[in-house]
Amino acid sequence: MGGDHAPDIVLNGANIARERFPQLDFLLFGPEPRIEQALRRLPKLAKVATIHHTDEIVAADAKPSQALRAGRKSSMRLAIDAVAEGKAAAMVSAGNTGALMAMAKLALGTLPGIDRPAIASVIPTQRSECVMLDLGANISCDVANLVQFAAMGDVFARTVLGRAEPTIGLLNIGAEEIKGREELRQAVAVLRQTPLAKQVHGFVEGTDIAAGTVDVVVTDGFTGNVALKTAEGTAQLMAFYLRQAIRHSTLAKLGYLLVRPALRKFRSRIDPRRYNGAIFLGLNGIAVKSHGGTDALGFANAIGVAVDMSVHGFLDKIRDELALLYPRPDAAEAALG
Repeated sequence: MGGDHAPDIVLNGANIARERFPQLDFLLFGPEPRIEQALRRLPKLAKVATIHHTDEIVAADAKPSQALRAGRKSSMRLAIDAVAEGKAAAMVSAGNTGALMAMAKLALGTLPGIDRPAIASVIPTQRSECVMLDLGANISCDVANLVQFAAMGDVFARTVLGRAEPTIGLLNIGAEEIKGREELRQAVAVLRQTPLAKQVHGFVEGTDIAAGTVDVVVTDGFTGNVALKTAEGTAQLMAFYLRQAIRHSTLAKLGYLLVRPALRKFRSRIDPRRYNGAIFLGLNGIAVKSHGGTDALGFANAIGVAVDMSVHGFLDKIRDELALLYPRPDAAEAALG
């Protein structure tokens, strides 16, 4: 029931995902009469879906603390509980990010050595792709949080992006060592004392994200969310200007016919829906956050992220890699001094 156009976008997205992954079954949490009405248009999805009725919904503007207190029977919380109880392999929501993080952390818990989960997502770059975190779960972060984000980002880049030794950069207002907040400078210093030392690139700027300077971009949730939304807006602006240019004259329209295949490829490459589906790294369970304003295709891609993480045993790989990085329970604290 989360997102700008729920439940229709959610159900239409699930129907697309059903076609891509015919082995899936779906648990749908929300008001049963409304969901049943929508499923009449999607009979194939209805056959592989089970509705769990609840009238309670977490509002988009609800504070996390409010959602924790009053949302125990909400569609969001029941979906998370299904993962915690082993009834579902993963959950996907386009709802309130803060509430989702708070509920998921409470119900699922965090992996050993992780204080705060982080929202991570794959970002297209000139070289290929990179992973960026945090994208909105933690407005402010201390040194320990940033170091843990770097470790989780390293694991993600190794297991999902296939990088043998991912390079790690901390997002800053400049690449110089003297720039930025004290927490950033300390985090880089700490990382250079860990087994990740040779992978630490140092500071990166906003332009380095798209350039693909590093494989892992680490930042706090406030900065990361602003950077992500700015990138999405820039992609939309480019598409808008391109449409205007094509409509400008008859000659431009004729030229468009010649380059249309290339433009289709370009549009697909920068389409935010293609990269929809942010992961809450650090949780002891799979929770994927879809953009609240996405369409059915974007939500289907978010479901695809959850499927991939489940099928490829992502959580076990995270645990194994963290154990290698911090072989003793107190090793993470020792690295932080």
